[in-house]
Amino acid sequence: MILFTKALFWICLILLFYTYIGYGILLFIIVKIKKWISGEPALQYSYEELPEATLVVAAYNEADIIEEKIKNTFDLRYPEGKLKIIFVTDGSTDGTDEITRKHPGIVTLHHPQRQGKIKAMHRAMEATDTPIVIFTDANTFLNPDAAVNLARHYKDPKVGAVAGEKRILVDKKDEAAGAGEGMYWKYESTLKKWDSQLYSVVGAAGELFSIRKALYAPAPPDTIIEDFYLTLTVAANGYKVKYEPEAYAMERGSVSVKEEMKRKIRIAAGGLQAIVRLKPLLNVFRYGVLSFQYISHRVLRWTLAPLCLPLLFIASLSLAVYPSFYFWMFAGQVLFYGLGLAGAAMSRRKTRLKALFVPYYFMVMNYSVYAAFFRFKRGKQSVLWEKARRSTLTS
Repeated sequence: MILFTKALFWICLILLFYTYIGYGILLFIIVKIKKWISGEPALQYSYEELPEATLVVAAYNEADIIEEKIKNTFDLRYPEGKLKIIFVTDGSTDGTDEITRKHPGIVTLHHPQRQGKIKAMHRAMEATDTPIVIFTDANTFLNPDAAVNLARHYKDPKVGAVAGEKRILVDKKDEAAGAGEGMYWKYESTLKKWDSQLYSVVGAAGELFSIRKALYAPAPPDTIIEDFYLTLTVAANGYKVKYEPEAYAMERGSVSVKEEMKRKIRIAAGGLQAIVRLKPLLNVFRYGVLSFQYISHRVLRWTLAPLCLPLLFIASLSLAVYPSFYFWMFAGQVLFYGLGLAGAAMSRRKTRLKALFVPYYFMVMNYSVYAAFFRFKRGKQSVLWEKARRSTLTS
């Protein structure tokens, strides 16, 4: 029994370390070696020869910020006459579609019934006639060169999609959700950059990504996280999904942990759905580096890693004989979770102890995976986004 418990302890410890820290370290080393061997070629492109593109903005009841989004969209730099703009306002009841229709240069697609973002994307794709399509959300704001920096990658015929960067705007006043989300996305963006430099990004964020229209394959209508599924499908078909940190979408962090958890549960449920539907991608012998990246960066986070957390705690508790290594590992977990609970207690206070939000956000993330599993298993996760309320900027 002791041997079994020790084996369980070490398996869980190694897997958890690899999932959350080790993969990043390994990726960094591999990328450094790759650059040392082959160098890092500069991305060559001509501004005037950039391909025609369509920017598709998904907007549901965004009347309070839609004018600001429209201005941000018109401020994008791109060769004259080559960037078309479509706003999809399906299901909006607050006049969002009426506002977008007032602006020349915007094509508004509106359906009175809210059918989910995936169907809105399908309708937008049917209305486009450009080789490149860029997707973004109404509640995010792009840097002026975002479209240029995405489109320039398509000079390489091996590139099938390009993921932009998601940036969370964090104030000192923000609660644990916003602060934790901001730190998480900084780390996640670094991993995506290294993934891209090694071979391909494994799934783009819906706040900003682009795709070759010729490679767009409509996802099943019940797809929960369409951006992740669509870009992984492109990668599975032999094309690279590149990462462009100089094309970024900015948004505020969630106003509370409760609001952030809604997002996390949905994303985790969508991740589990994608793992089931993209089972061939687990075959390392068929997909090679892509499978290695997909399993290491995504699959383990949504499957084995959350399962190993309680198993490691129980195993180290069973082996915690003072002053053994196992005792200190158990004490370290107690301390980590204690700091997470302290972060939870302080989450509504305007505190500057942001470090406490790291273990708290980690706990929230993994709890969301458990909740997502049961929701997905029961078929209770709707394709309709339940909008998470975002914090507001202070002057």
